Amino acid sequence: MLSALFALALLAALAGPIVLRLVRHPGFVTGRDGRLSTSITLALAWTVILLWLLCATLVYGLTAGGGADWFQRSDGPLSSLTTVYLPLLGGPYAALIAAKAVVGLRVEHGSMAKPAPKGTRRRPLHDLISNDSGRTDLVDLQYVALSAVTMLYVVAFFVSDVGGGLPRLPSEMWALTGAPAGAYLVNKMATRANPVITQVSATADGVLTVEGGGFGDDPRIEVDGTVLPTEATVAGTLVAALPAPRAAAVPPVPAAAPAKPATAGFTVVVTNRGLRSDPSRCAPPS
Repeated sequence: MLSALFALALLAALAGPIVLRLVRHPGFVTGRDGRLSTSITLALAWTVILLWLLCATLVYGLTAGGGADWFQRSDGPLSSLTTVYLPLLGGPYAALIAAKAVVGLRVEHGSMAKPAPKGTRRRPLHDLISNDSGRTDLVDLQYVALSAVTMLYVVAFFVSDVGGGLPRLPSEMWALTGAPAGAYLVNKMATRANPVITQVSATADGVLTVEGGGFGDDPRIEVDGTVLPTEATVAGTLVAALPAPRAAAVPPVPAAAPAKPATAGFTVVVTNRGLRSDPSRCAPPS
């Protein structure tokens, strides 16, 4: 019981400062676009888990396990390190390195964009299971879910028997991280990136400006379903002229009732060769 409590305390001591660092300065686990990176986050999580296992096993072996002889046995506490745990760690790191290479090449060749976000992100954890457009991605979801279940499996079995060393997991357990990591990488290579809108603004003289990325070589701006003549600037933004508002019959308003300003705004979508961005609301020109 004391060994289990010590192991849990050690896990909290290792993971706590890292979590606080991520909350305050998440820069080292974010991608080019400022979103939490699935591959980096999972690789970091597996690193913390394996480091915790080794530290807890070392402390137990030197205090209650009998010293160096306990480690040198053929069925010692680290006997499954190379057959199970290094492959468990290798899958996420292979996905991390390969995904960085794939994304870097696609950004360089213009087939993918990673625009920096505007403002603060309200749901950073949702980035782990969503694509660049913010939609939940099934491949990312299964990668995160299976990795989380495997981590809980390892932690639970280790805490239940700290004296047994690293839990004797089946050697095929690495497939629970290796196979999803492979699917995650293939998804990165095969997915065509949708246009991404980060900010929309309109001026009083009817000029609409759309910022973002992934607009491609044939972008079109749609305002409430109407396609507008679109021009791409040197800075990479899109510019279009808003259509003149149509006259509408408005019932007379009593003099005592103040006129209410129009605040409905309109919806902007960018399309490029069949790919559509998520809709973005824009306030009416002021």
